Amino acid sequence: MARTFDVFQYSGRALSLVWQTSRGILIGYAGLTLLAGLIPAGMAYVGKLIVDGVLAAADSGLVADRNAALGWIATEAALAVGYAGTNKGLAICRSLLRALLGQKVNVLILEKALTLELAQFEDSEFYDRLTRARREASSRPLSLINRFFGLAQSAVSLVTYFGLLWNFSGWAVLLLVIAGTPAFVAETTFSRAAFRLFSWRTPETRQQMYLESVIARENYAKETQLYALGDRFLDRYRDIFTKLYGEDRNLTLRRALWGFLLGVLSTVAFYGTYGWIVLATIAATITLGEMTMYLAVFRQAQAAFSGSLADIGGMYEDNLYLAKLFEYLDQPSRERTGNASSGPNPGDGLRFENVSFTYPGSEYPALVDINFHLSPGQKLAFVGENGSGKTTLVKLMTRLYKPTRGRVLWDGLELEDWDIDVLRQRMAVIFQDFSRYQLTVGENIGAGDNRNFTDEARWTKAAEKGQAKPFIETMPEGYHTQLGRWFADGRELSGGQWQKIALSRVFMRSQADLIVLDEPTAAMDAEAEAQLFEDFREVTEDQMAVVISHRFSTVRMADQIIVMEGGRIVESGSHQELMTTAGRYARLFTLQAAGYR
Repeated sequence: MARTFDVFQYSGRALSLVWQTSRGILIGYAGLTLLAGLIPAGMAYVGKLIVDGVLAAADSGLVADRNAALGWIATEAALAVGYAGTNKGLAICRSLLRALLGQKVNVLILEKALTLELAQFEDSEFYDRLTRARREASSRPLSLINRFFGLAQSAVSLVTYFGLLWNFSGWAVLLLVIAGTPAFVAETTFSRAAFRLFSWRTPETRQQMYLESVIARENYAKETQLYALGDRFLDRYRDIFTKLYGEDRNLTLRRALWGFLLGVLSTVAFYGTYGWIVLATIAATITLGEMTMYLAVFRQAQAAFSGSLADIGGMYEDNLYLAKLFEYLDQPSRERTGNASSGPNPGDGLRFENVSFTYPGSEYPALVDINFHLSPGQKLAFVGENGSGKTTLVKLMTRLYKPTRGRVLWDGLELEDWDIDVLRQRMAVIFQDFSRYQLTVGENIGAGDNRNFTDEARWTKAAEKGQAKPFIETMPEGYHTQLGRWFADGRELSGGQWQKIALSRVFMRSQADLIVLDEPTAAMDAEAEAQLFEDFREVTEDQMAVVISHRFSTVRMADQIIVMEGGRIVESGSHQELMTTAGRYARLFTLQAAGYR
């Protein structure tokens, strides 16, 4: 039982969240809730006075008694208008909070995502937590607050109802409580069952979302249609739904059956009390007006009590879901371990010393005993087969991951000791799977330097270095052309054009000391590739540069070439040195060159 109520610990955090979102609306919500709880009992009591007043006026025939009865009718009408206004005010508060709180929680989720490590984004369990948090994020905190105030309103009403019923009989109060309790227990049990289903099947739900993307998104549409995969994916989508629907159906049917049976218990209790009150009226123990009031009060009290228990059960369910939201928000953020803005050996460049790395959850190392030194102005190239560890090296040198063993140093200082913002301002990177933002051309380029995001002069210079300027100038709106197909008038680019945009993004960060290009020309034609690397040394003259490529012709310009295999360095040297050695590099270079003859 203690564990059952432990879950309510999140109610306070949810209330605090609403307070931070809008104090004024929350205070207004609380005041209107109090009024909404008091007015119904007042209307029931005035109803009694009306009936008794009508009977008194009929017996006496006096104008004063008739006017008194009419006065009570006017009073009830005023209360009814006030009650309607109060409910409308509550609806306004709920509507405004729905928008504000939904935005607040979604922003918290996104802000948290910005503080997490790359390793967390590459973990399927993290995505399950994120999916659980986001699916109910915008509705559950508001639902909890609505139930909380609904419970408060019912509690205020019940205090007045119980007070009126106590004048008739304490047993009536006890009967009302006993009749409503079983429904609360059943509802709480089914809430737990529903939450377990929600938690267990998050991977299936995420798979459904993925299949929706594969079927309905433009970047999958070509292959889905050409390979006739649509029906296969749709069948898989239907199979997942059928499984989930079967679980939902069984829970819904059991919940409805028990709800009906326990509802019958409440109905029997009401009509039993109805007969009791009628008999008391016949025996002249209570007046006709009191009978009317007690019947109205008992029915309303029964509804309020059932509503209170339902709100408590609902709050229990909401807290279960909120536990997942706060579990996500409370997970560890990226550690800001360092605060240095310079190293002890300025101009030393980048060093890897006995670096090994194993991905979380993997048994096999991705890198083993990596050693190299890159000095300012030098160009370093990595070559090797897929899976040899080249991209993993990039993740380590940009501090997206930490070495499992060994050290990565910049200017004699380990990357962990640098201020992360300072460190990354000194880097410019294009990844193999670079982002294609559904923004304008200029914004796609400006993304490379957030501090100069809208600087059109720098867009132009960067585009020239990235060889994107010629085709950008042919576009109808130039750098203000919308890219992608998600929004109106968007223009799609070829793979090579997108790659030139991504390269231009790298050159936006002109102050960077290190430029990293991971397969920078994979989608370019041979002429564009040759031109890029012909100019590359000139545009990066004073900068360190790391190039990863499968094309050996693109790495010949490097001062040093490192050959990777199985996460290890197997050869290193200049192009001429490696060709003279006649090792793996020379053999692969010769094989690749033969393909162009």
